[in-house]
Amino acid sequence: MTIRTRRAAQYVRMSTEHQQYSTENQSDVIREYATRRGLEIVATFTDAGKSGLRIDGRDGLRSLIRTVENGSAAFDNILVYDVSRWGRFQDADESAYYEYICKRAGLTVHYCAEQFENDGSPVSTIVKGVKRAMAGEYSRELSTKVFKGQSRLIELGFRQGGMAGYGLRRQLIDQHGQSKQQLSIGDQKSLQTDRVILVPGPSDELQVVRLIYRLFIDDRRSETEIADELNRSGIKNAIGHDWTRGTVHEVLTNEKYIGQNVYNRVSFKLQQRRVRNPPEMWIRNDRAFEAVVDPQHFFTARGIIQARARRLSDEELLTKLRLLLDHEGKVSGVLIDEVEGMPSSAVYRHRFGSLVRAYELIGYTPERDYAFIETNRRLRALYPEIIAEVVRSFELAGEHVERNEGTDLIRVNRSFSVSIVLARFERTATGSPRWTIRLDHGLEPDLTVAIRMNAQNAGALDYYLLPSLDVRAPRLRVAEENGMILDSYRLESLEYLFGMAVQVQIEVAA
Repeated sequence: MTIRTRRAAQYVRMSTEHQQYSTENQSDVIREYATRRGLEIVATFTDAGKSGLRIDGRDGLRSLIRTVENGSAAFDNILVYDVSRWGRFQDADESAYYEYICKRAGLTVHYCAEQFENDGSPVSTIVKGVKRAMAGEYSRELSTKVFKGQSRLIELGFRQGGMAGYGLRRQLIDQHGQSKQQLSIGDQKSLQTDRVILVPGPSDELQVVRLIYRLFIDDRRSETEIADELNRSGIKNAIGHDWTRGTVHEVLTNEKYIGQNVYNRVSFKLQQRRVRNPPEMWIRNDRAFEAVVDPQHFFTARGIIQARARRLSDEELLTKLRLLLDHEGKVSGVLIDEVEGMPSSAVYRHRFGSLVRAYELIGYTPERDYAFIETNRRLRALYPEIIAEVVRSFELAGEHVERNEGTDLIRVNRSFSVSIVLARFERTATGSPRWTIRLDHGLEPDLTVAIRMNAQNAGALDYYLLPSLDVRAPRLRVAEENGMILDSYRLESLEYLFGMAVQVQIEVAA
């Protein structure tokens, strides 16, 4: 039997907001610690430039936990610089949870730069608890300081990130307010003391901005009609692309065109839930930049847009839908979203529960939507057959299988659980294939097998094996190709899954 008690893995992390300890410096301290303890470092897991607020995106830590949990670790010790390297989680128990996973697997965790021994004693337990709480508190204090600093810069009239926009340019100034140079798209300042402001762009772009306002206010042209007019004239937007309804709407609604600097419309503090703040919480400077649009024109355009977007009653929504049906002879979600002046399809779904229900209320029977329902009905009938086939395949491979009749959760060899989901084939408005994978985290499966259906939704196209530790989103929207990270979980068949179960069974027996 191989003796691994003196073999160790190191985990190092450097966050973007706390960089006085580089990964190299952490490794130096860890190596010195390993030498004193007679430990050999045989593996390294690294998260460079990753925030410790969440585990999302931290491939190094997730890989370490995955290695520990699947029993493939070729080491019995894990070396970490200090307690905060696990993360500065806002819930201190999350940091403790990852250490517990390692301890449960029989591995010893060492904190190499700490002044206490991580030996499970009451003292070490208390100290770790305090340090975990302090790590989270550090992030909260830093977030507050950063917010105050950014708010102060906004009030002083400095630009905080983002593209300038059509008709505007980012101007770099030094600490004394002297102009240095204009920044191109993608350029960043190199000195901490430099600041960025917005200045008017070239005269030809300014003429286009004023043309947009004139067409919208005086000629009562919609954003879509204005975009079409600009594209016919060969005028490109700020990034050299054709104009769209959205890019025209941006010019008509963003306060920067009248010189206003606004911040904190949306909060995403500590990478928690994104919140849209009320206007009284916005940080602003109403005379930060030189205006390129007459304020009277700007607020006139805003008034037109606000009047257009007033809340409609249920009957008004249905009346608009009937008029669309009379004009087009049919309605669909895509058509609703494309027609100028129509509320979005999302409004109808929210107000009436579904588009199909809204269609029923105006007496319309959509072939496509009922075909969609029929497809779902067929998949629901197919699902039990697929579950039975997966169970049968496990049993033919010699595995012990338990199936929960209420949830269809499958437990294999009493070692890991599997949830099976079907991803229906559908096409976007442009004809591109799409699948939506819905994961049921409420079942707490160790592994979700997502079966992508073929174009006829009659059989399996391929499979995604999604570990719950790696994939926490409740829903994934996937295309034919999805990049190396997601498609690394894709398989042509489930033979690997059945083979993996055999390996687990052998390891448990051993």
